[in-house]
Amino acid sequence: MRCCLLLLAVLAAAASGIADAAGPDGIRVILVGDSTLAPRNGYGDALCARFTPQVACLNLAKNGRSSGSYRAEGSWNPVAALLAGNAAFSATYVLVEFGHNDQPGKPGRSTDLQTEFPANLARYVDEIRTSGATPVLVTPLSRRSFKGAVLVDDLAPWAAAARTVAGAHGAVLVDLHAASTAAVQAMGEAEADTLAVEPPPARAASADVDRATTETTGTARSAFDHTHVGAKGAQLFARMVEGLLRRSVPALAPCFKPDTE
Repeated sequence: MRCCLLLLAVLAAAASGIADAAGPDGIRVILVGDSTLAPRNGYGDALCARFTPQVACLNLAKNGRSSGSYRAEGSWNPVAALLAGNAAFSATYVLVEFGHNDQPGKPGRSTDLQTEFPANLARYVDEIRTSGATPVLVTPLSRRSFKGAVLVDDLAPWAAAARTVAGAHGAVLVDLHAASTAAVQAMGEAEADTLAVEPPPARAASADVDRATTETTGTARSAFDHTHVGAKGAQLFARMVEGLLRRSVPALAPCFKPDTE
């Protein structure tokens, strides 16, 4: 409990400092989601860096979280505390992206696709809107696993659920899943592998071996996978989300740095 109170105090102080820097007419963007958005192995920090200095962008996404566990563990509480200070900003946008850890087989994180997942997203939307901020639902970033030359699109049902919730609740939709799926399929497996946190380990002798679950004997486990992104992937998907936001939230278009930067 003491740690939670300290975290809330730190975030409140940070929010106050950002409000002072941005001024009463400033724009604030808050990122909420899982590891594909989180610092170090997601695209969220790269997206924040695309905004001009007048925009306060906070990346509060966390590794391993689902739409259910993010709230259950208390990670939503600091976000709610920040939203209570909306008067310091002319507008606040909260981007919410979940799906990867909501899938089955992840104890303590998985949510039911038909009931829990859409209900969780709808609750985020309603609470964000009640605070006076603008909810933006982001469909999950595509994984980059291929079967032959075809991308395995195992997150399509969760993306579809997010689209349905956005439509039913009048939330802004950023369809990152559709855009990233098309882009990854077009570039192919070899190029898609370069978007990972680190290069893939040596290709196994057998073409039937799944490289995502295989380690070379006697070596440290590789950080390569088909979900998380390194600097190249973060830049690619941050710019992709920027483009989608420019179209779906026109008011944010002037808040991004020029493409030359």
